[in-house]
Amino acid sequence: MTNEPEWVPPEGSWASSAARRRNMQAIRSRDTKPEQLIRRLVHAKGLRYRVAARPLPDLRRTADMVFRPVKVAVFVDGCYWHGCPEHYVPPKTNSGYWSEKVLRNVTRDRDTDQRLTEAGWLVLRFWEHEPSGACASQIADAVLARRAR
Repeated sequence: MTNEPEWVPPEGSWASSAARRRNMQAIRSRDTKPEQLIRRLVHAKGLRYRVAARPLPDLRRTADMVFRPVKVAVFVDGCYWHGCPEHYVPPKTNSGYWSEKVLRNVTRDRDTDQRLTEAGWLVLRFWEHEPSGACASQIADAVLARRAR
């Protein structure tokens, strides 16, 4: 036991407690289990890709999988962070901050989709709860179709 005072979040902080702050910081932004499973299945189909890469060099956003020669960008979105219509549950603590954060994420996602589409990319988005096999098949079909063109 230490004599250190209990951590108190500064005014306007996003964390409601030290424990919540640690929990939120531990959440992965890449290499999540759904991403890894989909990547493994796509790789098994003989397709190669870049992981966590920028489809457009001047756009500071990364896709989970990038098939650069055929211009296909794949995103595997987490239900909470990207506002899944089926599974998103608004937070009970610090709800104003987190709801705005998720709304900003959704807005950024739509902007990313638009910019990539305008640059000739095909954007594929999947929710983390979708069956990995179905996602991998859809990705493979799209990449192979674009290669055939």
